[in-house]
This record gives sequence, C-alpha cells and structure tokens, in this order.
Amino acid sequence: MIRAYFKEYSPWYGLYLVLSLTFLLTFYLYHLPLSYFISSFIFDVTLLLIISLYCYWKFYQKIKILHHFITVRELKNLNSLQTPSDLAYKAALAKILEEQLDDRLYHKAREENLQQLIKIWSHQMKVPISAISLMAQTNHLKQSDVQSQLLRLENDLARLLNYVKFSQNQSDFRFEKCQVREILVDLIKKNQVFFLQKEISVNIQGDWELKSDKKWLSFVFSQILDNAIKYNKKGGHITILIQKNQVLIEDTGMGILKEDIPRLFEEGFTGYNGHEHQKATGLGLYMAKKILNSLELEIAVDSQIDQGTQVCITRK
Repeated sequence: MIRAYFKEYSPWYGLYLVLSLTFLLTFYLYHLPLSYFISSFIFDVTLLLIISLYCYWKFYQKIKILHHFITVRELKNLNSLQTPSDLAYKAALAKILEEQLDDRLYHKAREENLQQLIKIWSHQMKVPISAISLMAQTNHLKQSDVQSQLLRLENDLARLLNYVKFSQNQSDFRFEKCQVREILVDLIKKNQVFFLQKEISVNIQGDWELKSDKKWLSFVFSQILDNAIKYNKKGGHITILIQKNQVLIEDTGMGILKEDIPRLFEEGFTGYNGHEHQKATGLGLYMAKKILNSLELEIAVDSQIDQGTQVCITRK
C-alpha cells in the first residue's frame, strides 16, 4: 500500500525535492547563513510529514472503498469520495455498472426466452411424433401423412437451431449472387405436402437477382411461407410477385388484427392468431426482421381480417 501511495504522489514529492534543492543552491550562491535554511527545511519537512500522513490516510480509505465496491458492486459505498476527480471516477464506475447490469438483464432475458422456446417446441414436436406413433399402431401409415409430420419436425428443429445460431453470432453471413425465384421454388417444392393437404394453389411471377446470403434469405422466406400456409384457409391461394428490388407474398388467409401488426416483429409476440392456433412461438417474424436488417433488406406487413395478408420485402 505504501509503495502504491508513493507511486501515486511521486510527482509532488519530486517537486518538493527540486524546490528544496533550489533554495539550498540559492542560499549557497548568495552566501546566506545555512542555519536559516536548516530551520526552514525542518519546519517544511514536519509540515510535509503531517500532510503526507493525512493524504496517506485518504488514499488508504479510497483504495479500501474501491476494493469494497469491486466486491459488492454498490455505488453507495463511494459516497465518501467527493473530490472532482473522485466524482468523475464515480460517474464512470456508475456508467460501467449500469452497462453491466443491462448486459446481465439482457442475457438473462435471452436465456429465459430460449428456455421458454425449447418448452414450446418440445411440446410441438410431441404432436407429429404422437401422430406417427398412432398411425403405426393403427396400421394407417400413409406416405404423405408421415412426410408432412417429419417435415413439420424438420422445420421446427431448423427454426430452433437457427434462432440459437443467430443469437450467438449475428455476423455469420456469406454473400453471393442469389436468384430469389429459385429460392422460393425450392421452398415450395419442399413444402408441397402442406400445400396439397390444404389444397392451396401457388402462383409465382418474376425474378430478382441480388447479392445476399442464400441460406439466411431462404430461412426468411420459409418463415413467411410457413405463416401463409398455416393461417390460410383450405382451398386458398398464395401469390408471389417478384420484381427488381421487391418481393411481394400475398395469401388469402384469415388476416391479422390491425392492432397486432405493429408488434409482429417483437420477440415472442404471437398475437391473436397465435393464441387461437396454439402453434406460434413468436420468433419467426422476429428473426426474419433481424436477418433482413443484416442483409440490408426491409420487411413490411399489411393485412385485412378474412381477406388475407401481404408481406413485402424490399431493398433498403
């Protein structure tokens, strides 16, 4: 502690030493009685010692308070620090403490959301597994039914894994030239069993070549198509219009409540439709929005009850 104190105040002691030597040299050059210098020096050293003891006590208290702050992380322990430099230091510590608290709360919320998400998806995954098990027990295994249940499992698992991956690393992108029509056609083919089950027709027009991350762009479109199928009526229709710098996906589903639209991209928000169908996790559109922002794209939603929903993706 003493070494730390002298390291802190060494410039002042150095200045005192230089001034003392200057006075000694002045007395010597002008042939003044050294007894005067010695008397003055003894007085100064005594005063310096008293001041040093006081400064050392203050320094010790400050270090003690700061060490206590590091342990308990409470700013009230710093109330005795009142000098301008101490107050500035205290303000900096308060800012750091606030940022650390916000960071802890953020990660705690993310962890709670992930745990809740895993619970929801584990429940959802039981449904197709139970359906396949029941079909096997009753000897009513149809290829299309098994395929749809397995595809539902695959989509749910992919959504969970992509959510975790994107949450941990939001810069995992590999940009290349992409054909939007090709991505959408592949997704339609992959999910054709769902289209057939609900007798939903699809019309796709146009194309758009852009430089983007094909994997993440495909994931975004899969979330939009999944909603267009899930909330569409039987015998409904999905229209996909692709133009330069824009993709418009329109369905003839149940639509979205007007008051729900501004909150569609909030994490965990399911809205009225999600509550009614008990199939929503509230993360599909949230992730789509985040991913599209990273890809320099924008998403907008317009909808009318019992008429359908339009999702528009454009370049920023």
